[in-house]
Amino acid sequence: MDIRLTADDRVGAGDGHRARKGAKKPARPARGKSRRGAARRPGGPLRLIARLTYWGFILTIWAGVLVVGVVAYYGLQLPSSQSWAVPDRPANIRIVAADGRLLSNRGKMGGEAVSIRELPHYVPAAVIAIEDRRFQDHFGVDPIGILRALISNALAGHIVEGGSTITQQVAKNLFLTPDQNLGRKIQEALLALWLEQTYTKAEILELYINRVYFGAGAYGIEAAAQRYFGKSARNLSLGEAAILAGVLQAPSRLSPDTHPEAAAERARLVLNAMAEEGYISDAEAEAAAIDPNKRIRTRVAGAEYYVADWVEQLMASYLGEVDQDVVVHTTIDWDLQKQAEFVIRDTIIRQGEARNFSQGALVAMQPDGTIQAIVGGTDYSQSQYNRAITARRQMGSAFKPIVYLTAIEAGLTPDTVVEDTPFDYNGWSPENFNGEFHGRVALRDALANSLNVVAAKLCIQLGPANVVSTAYRLGISSHLDPVPSIALGTAEISLLDLTSAYAPFANGGVGIIAHVISRIETADGEVLYDHIPAGPGRVISEHNVEVMNQMLSYAVETGTGKRARLGDWPIAGKTGTTQDFRDAVFIGYSARMVTGVWLGNDDNSPMQSVGGGSFPAEIWTEFMNKAHEGLPVAALPGVNSRFAQPPPTAEDTAAPPRRRNIGDFLRDLFGGN
Repeated sequence: MDIRLTADDRVGAGDGHRARKGAKKPARPARGKSRRGAARRPGGPLRLIARLTYWGFILTIWAGVLVVGVVAYYGLQLPSSQSWAVPDRPANIRIVAADGRLLSNRGKMGGEAVSIRELPHYVPAAVIAIEDRRFQDHFGVDPIGILRALISNALAGHIVEGGSTITQQVAKNLFLTPDQNLGRKIQEALLALWLEQTYTKAEILELYINRVYFGAGAYGIEAAAQRYFGKSARNLSLGEAAILAGVLQAPSRLSPDTHPEAAAERARLVLNAMAEEGYISDAEAEAAAIDPNKRIRTRVAGAEYYVADWVEQLMASYLGEVDQDVVVHTTIDWDLQKQAEFVIRDTIIRQGEARNFSQGALVAMQPDGTIQAIVGGTDYSQSQYNRAITARRQMGSAFKPIVYLTAIEAGLTPDTVVEDTPFDYNGWSPENFNGEFHGRVALRDALANSLNVVAAKLCIQLGPANVVSTAYRLGISSHLDPVPSIALGTAEISLLDLTSAYAPFANGGVGIIAHVISRIETADGEVLYDHIPAGPGRVISEHNVEVMNQMLSYAVETGTGKRARLGDWPIAGKTGTTQDFRDAVFIGYSARMVTGVWLGNDDNSPMQSVGGGSFPAEIWTEFMNKAHEGLPVAALPGVNSRFAQPPPTAEDTAAPPRRRNIGDFLRDLFGGN
């Protein structure tokens, strides 16, 4: 039997009754009160919750799969974790003066690495407090820190706080590029997890503070402490530690050098954070805070940086590529270096504007070539160009002693008479500085008074090539063209070169090789290089050294170098002034030291009547008096007092009979009585 229920039957069936045909339908319940609705009320919200839970679970699974996939994708782009290793820190070159005082650090990092244990406790505490307060608690990535940063940035409307941990920053600095993108952040997090599993917290923090960038070319806390405060990180005060920790957020914007007010404000935030975390007390934070209205005292880049630059350039020839931390001991006398810097800068401050000169340089060495001081310019922070070592300038009459030495070696004497009269040589007609001519003069007087005409005639007669040969023998390394005008100092050479060429006059005739490095050793004390005195040997005979010293001493006493004085010390030297006063030079020496001074402008513009016998000679005198304090007076070869010795007798300086007197030759060549 086929039984089919009508609509009414199905409704009634739910009540357990059969509806009879024609029976009166029950009244419809009021809206919202039907029995069907009554049955669904308790199940509807639960069903919705169940469905949301279900789909939420499904979406979570898929999101997890997606995250895992993305992480795996970027993770697979990293090398195998078995090959992960912290790269070696680039080698540091620590350059020190003769007494061990630091001149500068060189190398890619700008400073050596230091152990956490060597630092005051508040140095790493300052970094943790401002950079990663939960450093000791997180596992490399800090979800709480990320959430806090998101909230802070949202409230501020711009980025005021980062969510990266110190471990993540180490991972980024050691292994990754600075690109800001999702892939790099994922790789950064993976590497941070590996670092936390491989190294202790102390080791990670040590990696961070020794490699993070502090601005001004300083990587690591030691480089920053030396760069900004001129001291080791081991000796930082609490306030200085707070300044350096504050710099990390934005090295260029928070530098204590260029933005001291911003640096002071940031340091106060660091100190407050340290107090909140319990590293220091509120009283200590207040005491260490720096008034933002007062300029922070930071280290000034002194002239010793010119020395350090030169040493760094020399390192390749001494050791090749430096692959470990080394200490370079130099011959620099710290006190003399500072004295040289002071006298150059003081002269330019006092006289430079009025006389239109803005730069100066100084080279001082012992007669054996041991460099004691080098000033390469007025202000290293403004210009790193080394005017003592790198610059090539005309030296004017300071070159003439090389011409006169060539003449003495050819058989002439200080008493040889030469005509200081006009002449023309292939269209070249040199004149004296004042435009006057003096007729018959002895070589001694011609040198003392820097007579250009006499020097030019000597050079032509002797042969410019022979003059150049003498210059090279004395140690000048610059290229010199063998032309007659070289006698007037037109060749461009460095101050170091010409000062070195005077050293044989001071030491008795022995050629020297100027040197500034005495020893190089590893951080553990292993000696890699030890200077051994070397040189070309004797380059001037003892007799000719004495003759030249007498002539150059006479030039100081009666000639253009009269402003150079050194108490009771016998001294000798020569001035140099180029055309239109573009360069002013004085090079002088005692038996203890040889010093050259240059003044001028980088753009080669003329000065206002500044000759080698003026401010350069005065600078030389002030510096040399300091250098000779406490030293017993010593004689120059051939000069036993500060006054020039009497002219040598004819028997002492007679030319070999086979040689003709150059005065006779010049009279024949150019005319005159």
